[in-house]
Amino acid sequence: MSNVPADLKYAKSHEWLKVAADGTATIGITDFAQNSLGDITFVQVPKVGTALRAGETFGVVESVKAASDIYAPVAGTVVEVNKALEATPEKVNQSPFGEGWLLKLKLANPAEAAALLGHEDYRKLTA
Repeated sequence: MSNVPADLKYAKSHEWLKVAADGTATIGITDFAQNSLGDITFVQVPKVGTALRAGETFGVVESVKAASDIYAPVAGTVVEVNKALEATPEKVNQSPFGEGWLLKLKLANPAEAAALLGHEDYRKLTA
């Protein structure tokens, strides 16, 4: 069974979101997603300053098995990207909720995060 931390929100498309007190959110792909993809070999994310709409494709994760689009679980503007993934994309496999985060957004509407799945609902989705 995959790891589903209780302090995060989840999208049905297998991204996770952690909202900070300052209105920024860290986004990554879930343990379930990285397990399904296999060994990740490349991660593409947008540039800092890019505005994203909820549900919009914002990047790609490629593995030895497949390439998969990544979707924005909420709307916002990219304020930081995980540059370490350019050289070490395998961090997404090794630590999907830690060093393998993808980007940080300044939320356009913090209430959008509340509409995402909690850990129990996400666990049911992936069971």
